[in-house]
Amino acid sequence: MTKPNYFVYPKDVEAFGFDWGQLSLTIGPDTNGASRFSGGVVNLPSGQGHTRHNHPGAEEIIFVIAGEGQQMVEDELGNPIIAEVRPGCTIYVPESRFHSTKNTGGGPMQLFVVYSPSGPERALRELPDFRIIPPGT
Repeated sequence: MTKPNYFVYPKDVEAFGFDWGQLSLTIGPDTNGASRFSGGVVNLPSGQGHTRHNHPGAEEIIFVIAGEGQQMVEDELGNPIIAEVRPGCTIYVPESRFHSTKNTGGGPMQLFVVYSPSGPERALRELPDFRIIPPGT
């Protein structure tokens, strides 16, 4: 019997690399068997961010751990609501809603994201700039 992964550090899992940064999935079906949600740590270098996108059928929580940036979440009519965010801010992205994040600070920005239900992270593998970054690198 294998030991459950109750305690997972980003450095211990492979990361999804993109031109705008990386995502280390520390919880989810493929990491530790979580069945109702998935999530992990996003690192955005200064000036980088992910463009407007959505996760059909899923809600998202974004928690700012470090850095500062500009967050956009569209309202129910599709109008962009934009806010400056910094450590301690929790962002709620309703189901299927378009959103984007940009690091506007001088240093790295770190986020913790949660998708419910799990699954949106699998679609990231189809992006043209997707690459796997091995654990520990």
